[in-house]
Amino acid sequence: MTTYPFSAYLYRLKHIKRWSLMRSTMTENVAEHSYHVALLSHLLCTIGNELHGKSLNADRAATLALFHDAPEVFTGDIPTPVKHHNESLLSNFRLIEQMGAQRLTAMAPEPLQPVYAPLIGTTEPSEEDRQLHAYVKAADRIDAYLKCAWEVAAGNREFAVAKQQTEEKLAESAMPEVEYFLKHLAPAFEMTLDELSAQVGEETTRPEVR
Repeated sequence: MTTYPFSAYLYRLKHIKRWSLMRSTMTENVAEHSYHVALLSHLLCTIGNELHGKSLNADRAATLALFHDAPEVFTGDIPTPVKHHNESLLSNFRLIEQMGAQRLTAMAPEPLQPVYAPLIGTTEPSEEDRQLHAYVKAADRIDAYLKCAWEVAAGNREFAVAKQQTEEKLAESAMPEVEYFLKHLAPAFEMTLDELSAQVGEETTRPEVR
């Protein structure tokens, strides 16, 4: 019986830590980050469709997001300042990332490989996927911004500069969906549970203190 380690490797994304150079109040792994980016990608596309009359495949965007960091199961999460230190380093990292994508794709049963190859990035993306990758990239950056916002709100100034830099990069994207999210949805991420409950007129249920 042939065994394929494809899914087992994907599950190991939960062991890959993010923000390794930063002092965090709460750790984050690549698996949960991928889930957050999938949620955000779907949301950005939905904003584009419902508020700006676009015809974006939100489901496909969410799927692409789930796999967008899959090769990191081999490479680990390389911090952005390291990765972008110079063009040579970035080029070499992209090559290693592509090798990881090819290795992971080859671990799937052969009949399934054509389905997962474009999701993992082994093959050239279609025109639709290329368009959706812009939303996945924006969602990826928003998730980084929200992480920074959470940390700063918790009193951890380690993330203050990263928050500002990420916010500036999001503004450069000039995407109306991103602007809408940052204006109407992002502020709630810096609220306490009591403040969130007050937004919808609910009382927070707390355990009785004895």
